Amino acid sequence: MAGYVSETDFVMVEEGFSTRDLLEELTLGASQATTGDVAAFFVADLGAVVRRHFCFLKCLPRVRPFYTVKCNSSPGVLKVLAELGLGFSCANKAEMELVQRIGIPAGKIIYANPCKQIAQIKYAAKHGVRLLSFDNELELAKVVKSHPSAKMVLHIAAEDSPSRLSFKFGASLKSCRHLLENAKRSHMEVVGVSFHVGTGCPDLQAYTQSIADARLVFEMGTELGHRMHILDLGGGFPGLEGAKVRFEEICSVINSALDLYFPEGCGVDILAELGRYYVTSAFTLAVSIIAKKEVLLDQPGREEESGSTPKTIVYHLGEGVYGIFNSVLFDNTCPTPILQKKSSMEQPLYSSSLWGPVVDGCDCIAEGLWLPQLHVGDWLVFENMGAYTVGMGSLLEGAQTCRVTYAMSRVAWEALRGQLLPAEQDEDTEGMCKPLSCGWEITDTLCVGPVFTPASIM
Repeated sequence: MAGYVSETDFVMVEEGFSTRDLLEELTLGASQATTGDVAAFFVADLGAVVRRHFCFLKCLPRVRPFYTVKCNSSPGVLKVLAELGLGFSCANKAEMELVQRIGIPAGKIIYANPCKQIAQIKYAAKHGVRLLSFDNELELAKVVKSHPSAKMVLHIAAEDSPSRLSFKFGASLKSCRHLLENAKRSHMEVVGVSFHVGTGCPDLQAYTQSIADARLVFEMGTELGHRMHILDLGGGFPGLEGAKVRFEEICSVINSALDLYFPEGCGVDILAELGRYYVTSAFTLAVSIIAKKEVLLDQPGREEESGSTPKTIVYHLGEGVYGIFNSVLFDNTCPTPILQKKSSMEQPLYSSSLWGPVVDGCDCIAEGLWLPQLHVGDWLVFENMGAYTVGMGSLLEGAQTCRVTYAMSRVAWEALRGQLLPAEQDEDTEGMCKPLSCGWEITDTLCVGPVFTPASIM
C-alpha cells in the first residue's frame, strides 16, 4: 500500500453488518448524549467508493480517473482515492493545499478551473502544479505572466450539450486556432484538450461530438507545433444506478468514439474528472428533528366527514437547504427520508413537510410527504447524500461542520491492501498507465476487470 489509509481511519465492518446497523448505533449514542449538540452526521461506506473505482476501470479501461475535489473533500474519501492511485482535479488554492497536505504529488494534480485568480495561479507555480486549463485570451495571458512554465489544456465548449456550462466555460471551435496561435507566440505549450458535457446530459451523442471536436483541435495544435498528448473527457458521470442515462451506456459511447478518433497506440493520455460517480451512493445522512408544529387546515366540510380537523405537520431539521440539502436549490431534488424508527402498519399517516433551521421561507427541504407522527429528537435518514454535501461549507455563518463516520467492509479493505501501486515514474515514462495487482479471489465481489492506475501526469 502507498500508506494514505490505515485501519484507524475507519470502522471495520464484517459481512452482514450494514450501514443502517451502524447508523442505529450512532443515532442511539447521539440521542443518549447529555450535550445534545449533534443534530446531523454522515456514515460513509468507503467500500462503496472502492467498488465504484474498480467498476470504472472495467468499463473505461483506457481512461485514467481524476477525482473532482470540490464534489466531496472529506479526508476519508481523499485518502482512499489516493490509495487507489487517482489523480486530483482542483478548482482553487484550498483544494490544491488539501490534497498536497495528504501527500499527493504535484504531478497528479490538474488545476482545472478555466477562471483562475492570479494569486492562485502563482500558488500553483510555487507548489509545482503545472497542468492548467484555459478557454480564452485573458486567461492565457494571466498564466503567461504568473506561471510561464505551465502546461496548458485548452477547454473547448461541448456544443451539443444542453448544459449551460458551454455558455459559461469553453472555447468555441472557431476560436481554437487563434488561441493556439496566441499560446505559441507567448511560448506557452498547449499539451491537450478538455471538455465537459455537464452532469446528467441526456444526449449521449454530446460525448461523441465533443471527442470528434477534440480531434480537430489536436490536429490544429500539432500543425502549429504544440505537443498534444492529453485528452480530458471531463465529468458528468452519474452517481446513481437509477440515473436516466446509465453509466455503462455512457462508457459504451465513449469507448466507440475513442476507438474512432483516438485509437489505442496513438500516444494520447486519456483522462476523466469524476466526482458524483465516486461518492453519491457512499454517504448516508442522519439528521434529527429539532422542532415541530401542527397546522390545522381550513377546509370546510372535511371536519364533519372525518370527525376531526385535518392537519399538516411541519418538522424542522438540524440541517437545511443552505447547508447539506443545497441540492434542493441547485439540482431541484426532493430528498425522501427513511424513518430510523420503524412504524407499525396501524399508525396513521399525516401530511408532512420538512424544513431547515433557518427562519426563511425558502429553507424547505421537502413537502407533500405522508409520515407517521414523529417527535423532537427522532432521526430521519437520507441515502445517496455524498455529492456536494461534505466540505462545501454552509451558507450560514457559524454553522458547524457535519461529522463523518467512515466504514469499510473487510472484503473492500483487503482489496485495497492487495494493490501494488507503482512508484513515481521517471520523466520519460510518466503518463503511462501501469497495471495494478489485485487479489483475484475477490474480483467477482468487487467487479474488478483489467485495472490501471494513474502515474504522474507531468
